Amino acid sequence: MGRFFRIKLRLRRFLRRHSWLATIVRSFTIFSVAFGSAFGFISGALSQQSGYDPNAFAIGVSFLFALACLWIVTLGIRLRLMRRRLRTIAMHNEAMADRNWELQEAEQRASTLFEAQDDLIVLRDLDGLITYANDAYCELAQSSRSELIGGSATLKVLEQGDTALEANGTRVYDQKIEGPLGPRWIAWREGLVRNDAGAPAEMQSVGRDVTDRTESERALAEARDQADAANRAKSRFLAMASHEIRTPLNGIIGMSGLLMDTQLTPEQTTYVKAVKTSGDALLALIEELLDYSKIEAGKIDLEHRAFALSGLIEDITELLAPRAQAKGIEIAAYVDERLPMQVAGDAARLRQVLLNLAGNAIKFTASGGVALIVEPGIWPNEISFLVRDTGIGIAPEAQQRIFREFEQADDRIARSYGGTGLGLSISDRIVKRMGGRITLASTPGSGSTFEVSIPLAAADTGEANGFAAPDLTGQSIMLVAPHSIEVSLISRRLQRWGAQTCIVSDTGVAEALLPERSWHAVLIDHTLGTAAMEAFARAARLHATHRIVMFTPATRQELSASETAMFTGYLVKPLRAASLAARLTASPEITAPSLVGDQSLAIEALAEPAPATAAAPDKGLSILVAEDNEINALLMRSLLTRLGHNVVITTNGEQAMESWLSATSAGTPYDLVLMDIQMPRLNGIETTKQIRGHEAGQSGRRTPILALTANTLVEDRYACFEAGMDGFLIKPLDREKLEEALAGLAAARHIAA
Repeated sequence: MGRFFRIKLRLRRFLRRHSWLATIVRSFTIFSVAFGSAFGFISGALSQQSGYDPNAFAIGVSFLFALACLWIVTLGIRLRLMRRRLRTIAMHNEAMADRNWELQEAEQRASTLFEAQDDLIVLRDLDGLITYANDAYCELAQSSRSELIGGSATLKVLEQGDTALEANGTRVYDQKIEGPLGPRWIAWREGLVRNDAGAPAEMQSVGRDVTDRTESERALAEARDQADAANRAKSRFLAMASHEIRTPLNGIIGMSGLLMDTQLTPEQTTYVKAVKTSGDALLALIEELLDYSKIEAGKIDLEHRAFALSGLIEDITELLAPRAQAKGIEIAAYVDERLPMQVAGDAARLRQVLLNLAGNAIKFTASGGVALIVEPGIWPNEISFLVRDTGIGIAPEAQQRIFREFEQADDRIARSYGGTGLGLSISDRIVKRMGGRITLASTPGSGSTFEVSIPLAAADTGEANGFAAPDLTGQSIMLVAPHSIEVSLISRRLQRWGAQTCIVSDTGVAEALLPERSWHAVLIDHTLGTAAMEAFARAARLHATHRIVMFTPATRQELSASETAMFTGYLVKPLRAASLAARLTASPEITAPSLVGDQSLAIEALAEPAPATAAAPDKGLSILVAEDNEINALLMRSLLTRLGHNVVITTNGEQAMESWLSATSAGTPYDLVLMDIQMPRLNGIETTKQIRGHEAGQSGRRTPILALTANTLVEDRYACFEAGMDGFLIKPLDREKLEEALAGLAAARHIAA
């Protein structure tokens, strides 16, 4: 069957190529068939033996005519169908021609686009021979297209970048190519493409000139490296500046403190206080600059430890109270009882923020006072700290500007009150770092309210509250004091405890109100005057169970023995909640102690529980001090000698090492080494490492070593601990911290002995 089909196909192809021969054969065949049929029919009909019958003849002719008509009709229908099909084929051919024309135009446009664009396009076969290259590639290769096609020419590569392979198999890499206008960076994308069906795949490479981008990235990388280097240099400079500034400050503040302990005339005392105040102000400025630099460098680290919320707030108010009372204004605190007693967070950073805000409030307040109020925030686990003052206020246009670096409300305020303009900026950044926010509401001339909202979750430490809030339900308490911030907060606290409070600013009115009811307690402010306070206390003895006087530490010496006999208790402003609760729940039979002799000690014994102090050692410690600065060495000798300790001073690390070795070999090792970090010849870090190295091969007690450093960076502290030090003391030295460290060491030595 297949062989017959091939023969037939070949015959058709032959006749299609020789159409004249087909026409002759077809005409001859038709003529022969027609002539033979007619001749045979007529001859048969006229023959003598045919039995001619006219009727049958007519019927036959009619039948033949009918067949001829049917054949003609069939041919006409077929011809019509063929014409319709030819029209369809003609329309299809016309559409194909249009489509072919469009494809030719698209191909021409694509070819023009490829040639006109700046991207490099080159096709290579599996043997690496170029089959196509656009004008951009030819220009970079500095060759014509005819020279490139069919060859295996490549571009001169000066530098090869990293290669990456995408998921679809495309290879991506960068190359630095030598070109007619100089070196150029080209980003290549290579992948296999198939242009014709059945044809083998080709490697298509498309390159884009990314010289500007690459140079920009390299410039940015260099700028980043330079910025990192500058940041490290700035940190080193700040560490050096901190050390160089703190070292003389240690002498200024320390020596002025020692000088104040000596016999001075009033004029000399004033001058020495001025020197110490100036030193403290300079130290505060240095601390602000260092904090700002740490925040700028992103080196601020937050702790997450449990701390007592009420204790932190009350400590802040007590720390700032002398400054506020020196200006004749009040400072008071209130912590909402709904808040947890212990919360988890960075207490040191929170203290820094609140000290800055409250300190600013005191600085800009001339009358009235400052309130530090702590209450639940608007979100779960959020606590709001409100610092409210009655100061000069802040203009609306300056309320956003003051949170920027080195900005203040206006130049007049900057000249009048001083400051660097960094405190609020540092506080704002710290609060944001803690996940909180600072908002400000202020009216010029009426005061300001800074609200710090920070998420602080309750800490489950298992510790009991510092004090039990008393149940004062139904109890009446009178507050006899001028209307002020602290009195209003005391009243608010007492109402939380269930008491009914009454605030009276005139002692005469207060005396008139005494017989109206039975008073659980009356609290009178010492600022009303000694005579008025004494008269009211005498009248209140018959109507009030508890009679409590409130005063500031500066006025406690003004109380006489006769006045104290009329009161059952005393409270020092700003009041602590625990002290207030203790006075209101104390037994009324306890009478006030006599103020004969040391009045301040007697009053403080009632006002606040005295903290336990470690007993002084029977014998002073043997201390080795390594300090290269003569003034600081003299200061350390004076401080330690006054505390009853034996001191040996060395001026560099080598001397300190020799002294330590001599004392150890003689059997009289030092109890403590105070080691300065930066010293000539051998610094404190290396000296400590050598001491620890000698101790590693010996048995016996390890010598405690404390660093004396003016550097406050975290890296310096880590270096101290890595070297084997047990702690550090920051210059300028705080006498109380030094005494605490030595007292703890003395107690440990006493127990070990």
